[in-house]
Amino acid sequence: MRKIFVTGIGTDVGKTFVSSILVEALKADYWKPVQTGNFFSTDSADVKNWISNTESKIHQEAFSLKQPMSPHSAAQEEGVSITLDAIHLPETTNTLIIEGAGGLLAPLNKNEFIVDLIKKFDTEVILVIQNYLGSINHSLLSIEALKNRGANILGVIINGAPDKASHDIILEQSGLKLLGVINKEKEINKEVVLRYAKEFEYLKNI
Repeated sequence: MRKIFVTGIGTDVGKTFVSSILVEALKADYWKPVQTGNFFSTDSADVKNWISNTESKIHQEAFSLKQPMSPHSAAQEEGVSITLDAIHLPETTNTLIIEGAGGLLAPLNKNEFIVDLIKKFDTEVILVIQNYLGSINHSLLSIEALKNRGANILGVIINGAPDKASHDIILEQSGLKLLGVINKEKEINKEVVLRYAKEFEYLKNI
């Protein structure tokens, strides 16, 4: 089973959109180990609504919490304890797209973080970058955190209008591969995801 972990340089940078594109492109399964803010909706529901193929399976979250807060805070609100030991890979022989919550150092509890899931499950990693003031710093810090933990980074996907000066320095300093660029779409739906999926089908072969 190939496991690809989709993380981002922060919150709301397009991880779920990218995940849905990869699920469609690779006909992969999808799993969000820890979901917060489920009072409004879930990323699993969004991915299910955005993909068109019938091969992909959406796996149930290990933890699904109501409040749109960091995992450790949302868990504390509900009297729940999140631990790495309590999070287990779903059973599948298909490629699995795993989406993190927030950024890499979003805490699961006082001692464990989202990034620790990458090491536990020995996954490949795709980093989603969105351009904003401070994104260079957030990108390079995220990449440094991954490299310091020996993560197998496939490359980066840029979400939104590219800023050449910003993205050039991120790629030059990190030595990572640019896997692709997606626009910050006004509306995300099956047609949009299908269109981008065609551009990322090549990932099956790398």
